[in-house]
Amino acid sequence: MGSKGFSIHFKAVIATLVFGSLLTFLGCAPSVVKSKPSASWETSQNAGGGQKNIEKQGMSPRALAALQLTEQGRLFLEKKQPDDAIGILERALNLNPDNGRNYYYLAEAWLMKGNFGQAAQFNRLAHIYLKDDNEWLKRVLLQKERITEEASGSGPFKR
Repeated sequence: MGSKGFSIHFKAVIATLVFGSLLTFLGCAPSVVKSKPSASWETSQNAGGGQKNIEKQGMSPRALAALQLTEQGRLFLEKKQPDDAIGILERALNLNPDNGRNYYYLAEAWLMKGNFGQAAQFNRLAHIYLKDDNEWLKRVLLQKERITEEASGSGPFKR
């Protein structure tokens, strides 16, 4: 086989290896949890705001990935799994630090864990990013009240 034949064969082998590696890598990526939230959570935590107000067309892939991770984190909170939620929400934060809802859900997770200092810090950041969204601002302010009540020991989860 001449050098030209070897070169073509070598390129085919490299292309096959690259394509196979890509398929393997993509096949191992974690899937996004897709489930319908329960009515009680939807009513109390996500009523009316949801993701419907977010225009997804024209968003960067990072912003879209962050939104998917934020939704996964919210679902973990719904299942009362704050540690899992925090891990996912921190990943979302690294992809898109401007998503105020992510800070709100992180505050919820830390509140659920009883770490009122962390909850207050994330609530403060949620307030900064969501101050122009009246619906979310109301949620943030109610969350701040719950954090204050829990921290003072007068909330429903008294120590």
